[in-house]
Amino acid sequence: MQGRRKGMWGTISPGECSALYRLVAASSTDLVVKTDRRGRIVHATPASANLGLAFAGDPIGRHLLELIHESYADIVLAEHCLALAGSRGSGWIELLAVAQDGGQQWMELKLGGVPGGDGVLGIMRSIEDRRALENRLFVTAMTDALTGLTNRSAFTRMLAHLVETGASGHLALFDLDHFRTINLRHGHSGGDRVLVAFARLLRTLLREDDILSRIDGGTFGVLLPEAGQWQATAACERVVGAMGEMGVTTHRGHRLTASAGVAAFAGSADATLREAELALLSAKSRGRARVERAGAGLFGRTAA
Repeated sequence: MQGRRKGMWGTISPGECSALYRLVAASSTDLVVKTDRRGRIVHATPASANLGLAFAGDPIGRHLLELIHESYADIVLAEHCLALAGSRGSGWIELLAVAQDGGQQWMELKLGGVPGGDGVLGIMRSIEDRRALENRLFVTAMTDALTGLTNRSAFTRMLAHLVETGASGHLALFDLDHFRTINLRHGHSGGDRVLVAFARLLRTLLREDDILSRIDGGTFGVLLPEAGQWQATAACERVVGAMGEMGVTTHRGHRLTASAGVAAFAGSADATLREAELALLSAKSRGRARVERAGAGLFGRTAA
């Protein structure tokens, strides 16, 4: 067994090690490097050019950190020290690498010690495709498929973030009056068209920085960061007024209108949402097609 390395699953000869290395070295997506104890690259496979990393030429003599965005320097140095000491370290590290065009790309890096402690071996590969897929899945999970607005989960997270960071602003809840009768008269496809139209109306009439969400059925939530009391109320009145002018009627002759409740960001996300819900209920009970602010009287207009 002399000259063979024994692992968990058996043994491997020096020739087999060389064949395995050649297989990895031929990869255009995996960059294998060896560094000295100081982190200088003493050997690298050709993948650095294919990956578009900071230097497309011969990387020999460059420091490992020249491949890495400066914000990840400390963690890479720490992993390098652990590898020199023979520790397993943290395993795969996700980080930003510096590209030849000055941009950045997501990579993952794993470092391990060389027998004898005279250097470190590392493997680095792109995870841009995986990151892009994760981002698409995240967007899908946070988006209402029908309207393209964010959904309730995203809405509650963003509201909590704004409140917890002490941001000023208001929360508005809109609810389509008599929306259920639209579904009864025109089916869900008719109701869907109304929801899409209302989402478009919100995008048109509200600020670009306002955060729009469909949170349940015919109910929409809007976060208005840095909007004062009168600014938030006026914005909601524009939406409610425009909805009333669309002239859509239900099978019972009711015009399809919207009611809204407005509340300032309070001590917690739950408290803010509760205040806006109470204001919305008040608007509904007072005749619909109006805007009401939490803790105040009527601020909107009633449908004709």
